[in-house]
Amino acid sequence: MGIYTRLLIKAASLIMVLLSVLFFMIVILGATGVSDRILSSIVNEEVRLYRQSVAPQIRDPAALEEAVAKFREEAIKSYGLDKPWYERLPDMFLRVLRLDLGRARHAQTFGGSNRISDIILERLPNTVILVTTAIAINFLIGIFLGVRIAAKPGTKLDRITSFLSAVSYAVPTWWLGIIFILIFAFYLRLFPYGGLYSSPAPQDPLLRVLDVLWHATLPVTVLVLVNVGLTIYVTRTIVLNIAQEDFVNVARIKGLPEGLVNRRYIMRVAAPPILTNVILGLAGSIGGAILTEAVFSWPGMG
Repeated sequence: MGIYTRLLIKAASLIMVLLSVLFFMIVILGATGVSDRILSSIVNEEVRLYRQSVAPQIRDPAALEEAVAKFREEAIKSYGLDKPWYERLPDMFLRVLRLDLGRARHAQTFGGSNRISDIILERLPNTVILVTTAIAINFLIGIFLGVRIAAKPGTKLDRITSFLSAVSYAVPTWWLGIIFILIFAFYLRLFPYGGLYSSPAPQDPLLRVLDVLWHATLPVTVLVLVNVGLTIYVTRTIVLNIAQEDFVNVARIKGLPEGLVNRRYIMRVAAPPILTNVILGLAGSIGGAILTEAVFSWPGMG
């Protein structure tokens, strides 16, 4: 089985796990009555917005109340509140998959929409830019240093790196972000305090891209520093354990070049568990990215 087939199988397994967790969460929320309260609040919010929008056109109070009551009844049927929770379970599951989560009370898009799906679709790409960039840099640095350190176990560099990896993983993301803002934005004035673009934003596409990169430097650096320590340590441990296996020792006894042993016998075996750990660490990176976005006023999911 090739590495790409293994990756596809692992990706499919993770997707199935996520869908299963989502389904059981919806079941628990429905059985405990939480989903009824959430949907009722969504209906009430939509009714309030509808009343505000039609009140200037409908002057007659009786006609206004009739229109609002009709809208409320349609909203209740639309969200399935006229049915037991287990009957609307498939519809609820599909709504969540479509991000049809109602309307937000406070947040809205730049275009003025307060639909949660519109807000997510507008802000999610910014989070993806931040997270994928940080993960790519973290992956490259972590794999490179982890493999290099595993080749010389027990040395001073190995001990120092292991210590720094534990320290970096223990540092709170929000705290490191504030420190970076104080040093590089407030005192040195090398980078902006936060945001996605300068004000006003550059009109030239190339300058706009460079402006985004300039604003993303500090949050991406914070995410990399917080997560790269764990990647280095995990990579070092996996590679070191495989390097001590019998089949690797047999390859060395045969007189094969060390570079060939590393590529064919160590890294080929180590690649799947390393990639698995990186993928599993994606959830933690997204959580850290949300806090980082809040600190740096990055207009993403945070």
